[in-house]
Amino acid sequence: MVSNNNDKFSKIEEIARRRGFFWQSSEIYGGLSGFYDYAHLGTAIKKKWENLWRNYFLSLDDNFYEIDCSNIMPEGVFKASGHLESFVDPVLKCKKCGNFERADQIIEEILGESYEGLTMKEIDEIIKKHNIRCPKCKGNFEDVKTLNMMFPIDVGTGKIIRAYLRPETAQSAYVNFRREFECLRKKLPLGLAIIGKAFRNEISPRNVLFRMREFTQAELQIFFDPEKINDHPDFDSVADYKLRIKEVQKPLEEISCANMLKKLPKFYVYYMAKIQQFYLDILKIDKEKFRFRELSEEEKAFYNKYHWDIELNISIGWKEVAGIHYRTDHDLKGHQDISKQDQRISIDDKKIIPHVLELSFGVDRNVFSLLDLGYKEEQERIIFKLPRLVGPYDVAVFPLVNKDNLPEKAKEVRDILKPMFSVFYDESGSIGRRYRRMDEIGVCCCITIDNQTMEDESVTLRDRDSMKQIRVKIDELCETIYKFLNGEDIEKLGKIVK
Repeated sequence: MVSNNNDKFSKIEEIARRRGFFWQSSEIYGGLSGFYDYAHLGTAIKKKWENLWRNYFLSLDDNFYEIDCSNIMPEGVFKASGHLESFVDPVLKCKKCGNFERADQIIEEILGESYEGLTMKEIDEIIKKHNIRCPKCKGNFEDVKTLNMMFPIDVGTGKIIRAYLRPETAQSAYVNFRREFECLRKKLPLGLAIIGKAFRNEISPRNVLFRMREFTQAELQIFFDPEKINDHPDFDSVADYKLRIKEVQKPLEEISCANMLKKLPKFYVYYMAKIQQFYLDILKIDKEKFRFRELSEEEKAFYNKYHWDIELNISIGWKEVAGIHYRTDHDLKGHQDISKQDQRISIDDKKIIPHVLELSFGVDRNVFSLLDLGYKEEQERIIFKLPRLVGPYDVAVFPLVNKDNLPEKAKEVRDILKPMFSVFYDESGSIGRRYRRMDEIGVCCCITIDNQTMEDESVTLRDRDSMKQIRVKIDELCETIYKFLNGEDIEKLGKIVK
């Protein structure tokens, strides 16, 4: 659903379909709400985001590893996790047309405030007080009810086993913890990362990739000794680093990690700093567009002792794209009780059930947020100012014209670059049109082979954002592009040419 006062989402969707970022799944059959397919450009951007996440977070500790697990899990898993009982959303049904809406979302859209965590009675009172009606037919709603959001599956052909598509990747890490701990020489902290699919039967999917029924999560579950929650060996490196936080009922402020220790334990604050550095230093997000928001007692899950959302300020306001949650020993204890498999481990001459710090990211939400934040309409072009490391191609290579052996030389340059970079080659249309096509899909760097190339083995390198160009020798091109992709200003890489 597009905000009434902002049509940016619809413009991004139009470009996404026309250029090949994403579109609704099974489109030729009318599509299926809440399901999207990534096309070739969107897939490239998504994979680059995932690889940046993977390389960054797995490097934070030598005992962090990635695993890849099944999307289908038996019923007992979700009995232990509490999903069977409590993984529900408040739902409204229109008395007139039968339309379903998620209650807290429709209230938030109409009244402009967050209403997560309210009881059904409180939601009913707000709906009646503000006379909130069905957005499709203006009919009245029935009283609010709840709906479990998991997708059930029957497994087998003889004896049927009830299973579910996993609603989060986290449980896959928990059920594999004990075996991984044994394999990895019995050390804590132990991090198990998963980049994979999760499935939720959302009542009213909306906001394009922000609320889907099938989506991708990138999660790192860090298992640790709870007695060491007030310690981290690398904390001094972030002690003076300032976090952008919004506490409950307080304005946004910047506070050093050292001062955050008055509110939160050291282990938790350290990873808050690392998350913010990922967004500001790796993804190059404008810091004014980033914040941590503390969830109130009513909003956060009962098992989370601490819960802060990571939010980005996109065109429809501050939206959650990730979270950092201290889940205590809730999950491993639950699986121990239901599976009857001991989840206690021996470490430092004692037996414990490890506690878990969860770093959870919605990949699709992050990808769309980059598109939203990067979308610009300039006088003569439409541009996606995507982070340089996330563009669908690292570099585009063009011959200036289709003659004078320039295409042949351009293909030589393309082949030099391909072992190191993702390269797009194009020789059709005017050079200006080719530049505009790359601007519109977010490619940050264009290389053009012209007549001077044939004389001195130099090419032009064009910066998408400023449209400035420098000349670079072909034998220095790989090194120059690498520096540019990693944030070096074009003016520091060479002399600007007209």
